[in-house]
Amino acid sequence: MKKYLVAISVITQALAACSTPNSNLNNQYYTMVDYYAVKKIDAHVHANNSSTAFIMQAKNDNMKLLSINVDYQDFPNIDKQAEIAHQFAKEHPNKFYFATTFSMEGSNNGQWKNNVIKRIDAEIGEGAVAVKVWKNIGMAEKDNKQNLIMIDDPLFTPIFKHLTDIHIPLIGHQGEPKNCWLPVSQMTVNNDKQYFTAHPQYHMYLHPEMPSYEDQMQARNNMLNNHPTLQFMGAHLASLEWSVDQISIFLDTYPDAVVDLAARMGQIQYQSTLDRSKVRNFFIKYQNRILYATDLTHSPTVSDAQFKSQAHKKWLEDWQYLTSNQTISVPEVDGEIISLALPKNVIDNLYAKNAIRFFNLAPKT
Repeated sequence: MKKYLVAISVITQALAACSTPNSNLNNQYYTMVDYYAVKKIDAHVHANNSSTAFIMQAKNDNMKLLSINVDYQDFPNIDKQAEIAHQFAKEHPNKFYFATTFSMEGSNNGQWKNNVIKRIDAEIGEGAVAVKVWKNIGMAEKDNKQNLIMIDDPLFTPIFKHLTDIHIPLIGHQGEPKNCWLPVSQMTVNNDKQYFTAHPQYHMYLHPEMPSYEDQMQARNNMLNNHPTLQFMGAHLASLEWSVDQISIFLDTYPDAVVDLAARMGQIQYQSTLDRSKVRNFFIKYQNRILYATDLTHSPTVSDAQFKSQAHKKWLEDWQYLTSNQTISVPEVDGEIISLALPKNVIDNLYAKNAIRFFNLAPKT
């Protein structure tokens, strides 16, 4: 705990010391002085703990939360996730939002699609603002012939058509970071090295029998081509995190789609060590299409105090990288990084306006 508090103190002092990072242009840029006053939304988190610590820390940081339910074996089951989300959405309206999901269990049954649609409708009735599909589609789930089920499978057509008809966005996590298809020693960021070392079942370099990275991206694109008016958010920079050029192509190809930054800020920071101007220009050009997000997860095994420290530290680090022109260090990337110093209007879009518009987060009366 002490190391987290020390880290937070160092970051806060450093940011406060640079309250005018852009000299006479400071009125065009935010600083640490503005951090608590600016309304923000973390558009991809996982509130998997019935404790209110996550929400309390978010309120302290003037941060709203969009918690995304996922059919993931390391998380509580999706019914428990839904129970927590329903409670928080009712108790903290206008501060906490959630996206629902569905299980692939029984997908070989003819009634499965109807049951999924019924579940989605029930969750929307409880306040869900979106539906999440996870990487188990394309990387784990199989049909009755033991073939992997990809996201462009006709199995999903009535579900995605229903979402289109009722104007509910789909959040898609297809594939993995491109690092997933590399040896650990060749991965570009430390968090990927750590994750795939701990989760070899998802480290595709070890599984050449599985679909390629390109196969995963093509299946996602096929699905979008088949559902051109479906509102879609590509989670984790649409798994194109390794190249802002590739993200740009995706956004240009699918002009109604958006992407979030969840768990991929390190990939962006890595690229900014190579070409800061390119990364900065990417954020400015696509400022209406990118949502701030972290993938912070409050699991039942993490203490409230430790999690609050971790969340606050992460939010401060990201704010510093996006708003200041300071040289910083982050755990995901080796070496120093020059922050992006994005203008206020870009920050306002990334941190709130895009999420409010895309997920229709109008205040509840």
